[in-house]
Amino acid sequence: MELATNPELCTEVTCRPVEELGVDAAILFSDIMVPLAPMGVEFQIKESVGPIIAHPIRTAKDVEGLQSMDPMEDLPFVIDAIGRITTRLGGTPLIGFAGGPFTLASYLVEGGSSRNYAHTKRLMWTEPKAWDALMNKLTDMVIQYLSAQIDAGAQAVQIFDSWVGALAPQDYRDYVLPYMSRLFSSLKSLLAPRIYFGVGTGSLLELMAEAGPDVLSIDWRVPLPSARQRLGGKIALQGNLDPVRVTAGFAAVAEPIKDMVLAMKTQPGYIFNLGHGVLPETSPEVLRQIVQWVHQTGGTE
Repeated sequence: MELATNPELCTEVTCRPVEELGVDAAILFSDIMVPLAPMGVEFQIKESVGPIIAHPIRTAKDVEGLQSMDPMEDLPFVIDAIGRITTRLGGTPLIGFAGGPFTLASYLVEGGSSRNYAHTKRLMWTEPKAWDALMNKLTDMVIQYLSAQIDAGAQAVQIFDSWVGALAPQDYRDYVLPYMSRLFSSLKSLLAPRIYFGVGTGSLLELMAEAGPDVLSIDWRVPLPSARQRLGGKIALQGNLDPVRVTAGFAAVAEPIKDMVLAMKTQPGYIFNLGHGVLPETSPEVLRQIVQWVHQTGGTE
């Protein structure tokens, strides 16, 4: 949180991958919990545990207690950081960052990380009005937050719906899709590409694409050619090298990278990436080799 809320440090962490690894875009260094603090959510982030919510949301009254948030007034350090970052990056694009409404709701309702999201699903199934109110408040916040990031200079935005893969397809359709559709629709007029990311979402890809993003990020569990076949050619794909494989050294990733790049090179709209974030034990030199290999084999256009 110190890195995410200090514009100078945030700038340093955001720009380093571009400057040291040669990647083609930067993504704003932040945490999905950052915009929840102005909404009245008390939390702390514990190492190796994640966010811990002081007072989990379990009732309609709890939802009513969530306050509205103005990014310009409540999160000026984010806007400041984006200005610093875009200046330092020059022409390299900056991707804005926010959590997806379902993932944010799951943290708020569970009180932290969860294996089965029992409290979240029970609220969703048994208190549909409270769930609707919660998701609408979070959707409004994410729209305002990402709009402010785009206005400040972010040239694309990525929504991390990390835990939405816990849902069955019908539950996603009933309890998440309406809000994600409104979110992507609201951002469309700002003309910044909208990227949608989730983990373990192989059964949800068509529904996630239906929500309306420009790019769908695919984790390592779904082969990219399969995802392209399922989704057609109207949406760009991003992914999807297993980040654990990268920790085994370049020899362990060379063949999978070759397969991915060559399979997608002639396909419409593809961004090479990992299937999730970089693990702490990953060697920067291996990442550098991956970037160089992809540029040489796939081109940078």
